[in-house]
Amino acid sequence: MQKETLNFFDRVYEVARLVPFGRVTSYGAIAKYLGAARSARMVGYAMNSSHGKDVPAHRVVNRKGLLTGKHHFEGTNLMQQLLESEGIIVIDNQIQDFDKLFWNPLDHLR
Repeated sequence: MQKETLNFFDRVYEVARLVPFGRVTSYGAIAKYLGAARSARMVGYAMNSSHGKDVPAHRVVNRKGLLTGKHHFEGTNLMQQLLESEGIIVIDNQIQDFDKLFWNPLDHLR
């Protein structure tokens, strides 16, 4: 991987580590915070590569609250189980009360 990509991934991980327990954010929100609004997919790639890096990737979902990254977690429903262990209700791969649980890094970190 190119050095730029690794730096971007590291920056994504820094933001993801700040998402509070029991809250979620989106790939796009992290991308916007990093000044790369059109890079939500790259944020997703970073989350897919975050295993073993102490990153709460389960707290990062798509803009509608869907667990689109769940296939990159070990086990059948690990992403959902991790969210539920934080009190987040997930039905049919969709976070319930997504708007209430959404944590926007732009609102909290600047």
